[in-house]
Amino acid sequence: MKRPSARDSIVSTASRLFYKQGYSNTGINQIIEEAGIAKSTLYQLFKSKEDLLLVYLEETGKMTIEGLRAAAAGGTTPKEKIVAIFDHLESLHARPEFFGCHFLNIVYEMPDGEQRARAQIKIQKDAVRSLFVELLEPKRQEQLADEIYTLFEGALIGQKIHNAAWPIVSAKNTLGRMF
Repeated sequence: MKRPSARDSIVSTASRLFYKQGYSNTGINQIIEEAGIAKSTLYQLFKSKEDLLLVYLEETGKMTIEGLRAAAAGGTTPKEKIVAIFDHLESLHARPEFFGCHFLNIVYEMPDGEQRARAQIKIQKDAVRSLFVELLEPKRQEQLADEIYTLFEGALIGQKIHNAAWPIVSAKNTLGRMF
């Protein structure tokens, strides 16, 4: 079995720690120790902890959209595809290793001056909104896509605050009345 590269080890370790314990609570020394690499290796590959955060956000964003697209593929109509995304969100909540939305978790930690991280989070969130627009393309209802996107984000926030599935279920029930 091929051993992961130093870069992959660093990104994998940082991603796990950023998600589980937060960006602010994750130190460079912890990443170095858990990744089993030298400090010089980390700084050869990443100029700063923020640069590592940006890679985490970018890679996680791609995986998130892939997961949402895969979930949507389970439906045939626009409504079924969108409901399948909310079903996917509900199944994620049921996992013990689910700690909420990767991007909302980070944005809550970022001071207003952290423009690079906020910009990367906006790219990901715009991609989710665009996915809803795309799924509704046969209906040409961009306003409905905005409303569904708002339900999606609200469900994520409610799930995080209450640590319960009911905000997701409630959003999905509202979605059923929108079509």
